[in-house]
Amino acid sequence: MAVHRFGLRSFLVRLAFSAVLVLLTFNPTRFSYIHWLQESFVNSRLGPAHALAGVVVLAGWAILLRATTRSLGLWGMLIGAAFFGTLIWFLIGMGWLTLDQRSEITWIALICLSGLLALGLSWSHVRRRLTGQVDVDDVDV
Repeated sequence: MAVHRFGLRSFLVRLAFSAVLVLLTFNPTRFSYIHWLQESFVNSRLGPAHALAGVVVLAGWAILLRATTRSLGLWGMLIGAAFFGTLIWFLIGMGWLTLDQRSEITWIALICLSGLLALGLSWSHVRRRLTGQVDVDDVDV
């Protein structure tokens, strides 16, 4: 069995990849695939570049969502979403955020989504470190 090193750096790479995909898909700055698509649709300028970018974005989401659902499962994803949701609620309750700060809350929600996806990409490694259990996918044949 091959030994794969996993540490903070590995997690941060997964987090960066997740954040890039999430923030390129949508973000409040209007520099995102969704905004580009909307603007082009309104101006009747949709073309092959939009389709190609859409396929790349869709492939990225398929990879991340499949890995996350396989790793965490539905319950794990729900618990992760509940954790990040209550974290945002906690920040609002402490007065560090207000509901009037829509842009900031949107950024935080997008970063939390990136964190959940990165956790899904990393969970098999984390579980192996914590419990010593190896997933079937981790075994070299």
